[in-house]
Amino acid sequence: RTRRALLAVFALAAAVDLASLATGFGPGHTVAKPLLMPLLAAYSLASGAPRLLVGALMCGWGGDVLLLSDADPAFLAGMACFAAGHVCYLALFRAYGSPRARMGLLAPAYATALVVTVVALWPDLPAGLRVPVAVYSVLLTTMACASAVRLGARTGVGGALFLLSDTLIATGVADWPQLPRPEFWIMLTYIAAQFLLADGTLRALEARPGPMATYGEVRSTTP
Repeated sequence: RTRRALLAVFALAAAVDLASLATGFGPGHTVAKPLLMPLLAAYSLASGAPRLLVGALMCGWGGDVLLLSDADPAFLAGMACFAAGHVCYLALFRAYGSPRARMGLLAPAYATALVVTVVALWPDLPAGLRVPVAVYSVLLTTMACASAVRLGARTGVGGALFLLSDTLIATGVADWPQLPRPEFWIMLTYIAAQFLLADGTLRALEARPGPMATYGEVRSTTP
């Protein structure tokens, strides 16, 4: 019941946030956005999630709150929070995943996408953001690729959507033409990304033989 309730409240907060963005109701977005990742983290924790997954989601919460501000220092701090979340995800995939040969073919595609995107954005980004965005892009792309290679298709879609969401943010920073209501599309892909990363991880762990290690502790045996 607790899991179902938390998931329902998360879905409600996501619906309120997206509806607010679609209709231009700023206060609704301001209230709903900071609730999303704590609710998803609570749902994951109630499902026996590893500590690394909860940490990744809460780093996302920090980034969400900071990006409510348009100031450059808040943007950089928010990027740092998300970068810490990607590090948590990479550690999670390494600890609980295993390489999938077919998914390994994605690596060249992700590498190509990274180079093309950074090269295209570079001239239009503010000078002070070029290097941080490039470094963050490498980390984000690595996480997106690893999500598919080590845990499979469901988390892989989540990683790809995270990459798409942050690319939409970067094109806005570079002052490229945007879709109508750009924040709606950014949050739609971001919410779906974080949910699929969390849900895909939980499903992968449930499918493993033996009891699932909780709170990020990798079970080991001693001689």
